[in-house]
Amino acid sequence: MMVQINGATHEVADGTTVAQAVRALTAATTGVAVALNDEVVTRGAWETTALRERDRVEVLTAVQGG
Repeated sequence: MMVQINGATHEVADGTTVAQAVRALTAATTGVAVALNDEVVTRGAWETTALRERDRVEVLTAVQGG
């Protein structure tokens, strides 16, 4: 199925979870936030939130610096 992750179209397997999408995008384990169709997904729900056809996922990582 096709989903958008950070503005780019990706083909993912049916049943792919938010957690799997995040792991495919970044190795960061902290400082990561996810929005699914403009709604924040709490970290506790990443493993159980399955993506659907045409979902829009935004994965944001905190960056330190100045």
